[in-house]
Order: sequence, then structure tokens, then C-alpha cells
Amino acid sequence: MKSPVSSTPPERRRPRPTTAILLAGTMLLSSGCAVANSAGGDAGQADGRTLRVVLTQEPPTLEPCEASLTGTGVVVRSNITEPLVERDPVSGELHPLLATGWKQTGPRTWTFETRSGVTFQNGEPFTAKDAAFSIERAVNSDLACNVEGYVFGNDDLKAEAVGDNRLTVTTAEPDPILPLRLSFLEIVPRTTDANAKVRVPIGTGPYAVRSWQAGTAISLSRYDGYWGEAPDFPRARYVWRSDAGVRAAMIDKDEAEIAVALDSTEAQKDTTAAYPNNETTALRLDGREAPLDDLRVRRAIDLAVDRQGIIDALLGGLAEPAGQLVPPGVVGHSDEIEPTRQNVATARALVKEAKADGVPTGRTITLVARNGMFSGVSETAEALQYQMEQIGLSVRVRMADTATQLQYQLRPLPKNVGPIALLIMHGNQAGDAAFTTSQYLLSDGPQSTFGTKDLDGRISDAGLLSGTKRQNAFADLLARQNNAVVQYTHIAHMSGLLGLSPSIRYEPNAASGDELRLAEVRRAEAAKH
Repeated sequence: MKSPVSSTPPERRRPRPTTAILLAGTMLLSSGCAVANSAGGDAGQADGRTLRVVLTQEPPTLEPCEASLTGTGVVVRSNITEPLVERDPVSGELHPLLATGWKQTGPRTWTFETRSGVTFQNGEPFTAKDAAFSIERAVNSDLACNVEGYVFGNDDLKAEAVGDNRLTVTTAEPDPILPLRLSFLEIVPRTTDANAKVRVPIGTGPYAVRSWQAGTAISLSRYDGYWGEAPDFPRARYVWRSDAGVRAAMIDKDEAEIAVALDSTEAQKDTTAAYPNNETTALRLDGREAPLDDLRVRRAIDLAVDRQGIIDALLGGLAEPAGQLVPPGVVGHSDEIEPTRQNVATARALVKEAKADGVPTGRTITLVARNGMFSGVSETAEALQYQMEQIGLSVRVRMADTATQLQYQLRPLPKNVGPIALLIMHGNQAGDAAFTTSQYLLSDGPQSTFGTKDLDGRISDAGLLSGTKRQNAFADLLARQNNAVVQYTHIAHMSGLLGLSPSIRYEPNAASGDELRLAEVRRAEAAKH
């Protein structure tokens, strides 16, 4: 089976074909008040040569095998390091990067041709041996890399360099989407520590780490030996501010060119751009505890939610009602699965029926939500609480920090905590529902509380398919979740909001929240020519 890439790929990486957004206009006038903790010396002075980006928080690590974590990937992926294959977030197509082509050469084996003339930022040449080493280090080692669990599961890969420019990868079971999985695996030189995660990564990307001042900033320098098209900005600097208002004000005051995750209140400004970010918000209902172990109660909660009302009143209209965990553009998404329409009367009747059968519907359900998950999260949690109470359930809200929320989200799940409705936000940047179902729908999935044997078997079978059969199988799985399991009450397919200085041109896409490619940012002046 041939890959969907040209057998004669371009010699150099080409910019993704998109319709550019050219931000122009007059900079908003300063109010005269200083922005707290965003002084120019802290954020970096405007010099025209440094691209300044303000994030929500400091990255937890820059280790490349953790780049599937949003906080790490937004800095590392395609800026410092690169994978063999890249996925276009708009079309979903796979394109050659450090691999120039690939094909399936056996039931469980894929062969990749690797690009010649590429060097790492330390001057070492990139070869197929580095690709094989990177796979072994990230997937087969004891480093416990995030990419291993999220992308590759528990199965090891056999990676072998056949000369300097050919790599074979063999999977434990047939895997029709191995090239897609490898688009999440960043390549590092084989001199990288194989037994410990690194603080300062080395890759083949257009930028190299210049410094990381803990708690203050991360600075990058353009790598002059980069094999592809040189980015416009010689330097880049990341700072972080937890307050969305501060991030927005840094754009207005010329203290940053890009600010991520702005509040919807900023949406009407000419210095912001909204984009679908592949994130889906939902309530995960823990079916291990009464009354949530009763299907009627879970159905009632699904019917109780006013999705459009929450979007309009609390999310600034920057979202779409959701009826499934994956948004449009992801393999498995089905337009035939419509969001559940609110029906309070039917929901109340289901709760009343369950109560009559002895289900303890008066038991208090704890709705757990994470502070800062998205703009308006606490208000959303309160709205969900009200809507659930309107149908006869008892609900309390617990706003938690990230560490606490993860205890509820990931196995091993806490015991003796009562019935839990967990507000989650799932992003499928991979573009295939296999990554969602293995995590969220399998009975023993890392982020699932329960399931059925039937659904487990169908998930396994769907993973072996390709093309239209794969799409239909995963769409059927998502529909069966809604009809037979109802572990999730889907709320909204979310949108992101970037702050963009009038001095630059950048078009955000579905991957921008996880993989902000600095090489795609152009000076506005250059865009006019």
C-alpha cells in the first residue's frame, strides 16, 4: 500500500498553502496604565528581529518526547525539533518532512526514505540511525514519554536503519496509520541521553534554544544551517502570563507579537483571530458510582444541558454545540451525529423513573472542573450545576488546580470520592478517532471510567481498518457511545483566540494551540511584496 505522498518530494520544505490573514491598522491606544508584570525588560523590547510570544504558563519541559503535551509542543514541535512526517491540520493529509517518502512493505512493516543533507543544531548530520534511535528512546524505553502512551499505547516498535537514508519500522500488530503516529514523534540526534529526559533539546528545526531562564523566559535563535526555508525572525522569545487580560494588553502595548488563549471578550478587536482548535468540552460521567451508574440518569444529564445557551452566554459564541468527542476534520467524526437538544421534561421523567426503581438520585454529584481550562470555565460549571439540579439531581461544584484535576482524569482513578462528573476538554490533533477511543472509550482506557465489552471489541477492530471502512467504523463507535453507554455529555467544539500584532502576518489553524510554527509567521511589511 503506497503512501499518499509524492515519490519525488520537494527538495526543501514549502510553506503550507493557506489564505493569509494580514493584520493591519492602527495600534490601540494605551490607557496609560502599566500592565502588571509585563514590563518591556521582562518581555523583551521591540527590535523588529525578535518574535515575542506570550503563553499562559511556563512549559513543564522541553523534552521532545513530551511534545504531545500542549505546553511543551507549542514551543518545541516544528520549531526546535521535527518529525519524519507532518500532518496538514487543514486538509489532514500527510506530507514528507525528515522522511521523503514511505510505503508499507509487509503486513506489519513500513519503510521510510529519510532526507539527506540535513544537520542537527549541534552540527551532526541527520541519518536513518537517528530516526531509529529516536523511536527506540521515545517508545521502547523506560522514560515514560507522553508520546508513548498517548500515540503508541503499550506496544513497542522495532526500528532499524538500513543504511544512512532508509528506515524500517515494524509494529506488533498491523497498523494502517503508523505514518500518522510517527508525525507525533520528534527526531533527536543519537547522542541524546537515552536514559534521562533532557532540559535543552537539540533538533533539526529552524530554531535552536539559546537560553531558558526558569520562571522568566525561553529564548530561541534561528538555526542558520536549517535545511528548509529560513524563518523571517532571527530570534524568538517566549514569556508567560496567567491572566488573559494581561496577555491581550501586551499586544496592545507592543510587548508581544503573539498572545495565546485570549478571552472571548477580545474577539471583536482587529488584533485578534479566532480559529477552531480541535478541542471538545464534555462532562465525563463516572459510571462506577450511583446514581451515575444508571443509564437513565446519564441520559437525563445529557438532555438537561443547554449547549447553545452556554456557548452564547459564557463562551462568547466562539464554539459549536457538540454531539461527539471529535470535531469535524477528524477521521470518525460524523455529521449525522447531532448534538443532543435540551429537553428538561424528558430528563426529569428519567430521573423520576430511576428514583422510583430505588436509584439514590438524591446523592450529591461532585462536578469537578479545572481552573483556567478555558475562559468562562467556572461559570460554565455553575451553569451545568444549575441545569442538572433543574431535573432533580443534587450537584456541587469543585474547582481544582491542574494536579488535582488530573487525579480525577487519569487512571488509577480515586476511590471513595462519590459520584463524579468531570469537566474535560479533549483535543484530537492527530486527526484520527483511534487516539480518542483508545483513551476515552475503552473500558480500561487511561481516561475512561467504564465501558462495554462490545465497544472494546469494536474499537480493536476499527483500528485495523483504513479508508472509508475506518471512517465508518469509528463513526459507528461514537454513535454507539451516545446510544448505549453515555459516558460523556458533549458540550461544545471549542475555538481558540490569538492576539496578533499588526506588525506580523499569521493565519492560525487547528493545530496552533499545540504546535505554533514560528516559521509561518511573517513580517507584515514582507507580506506586501
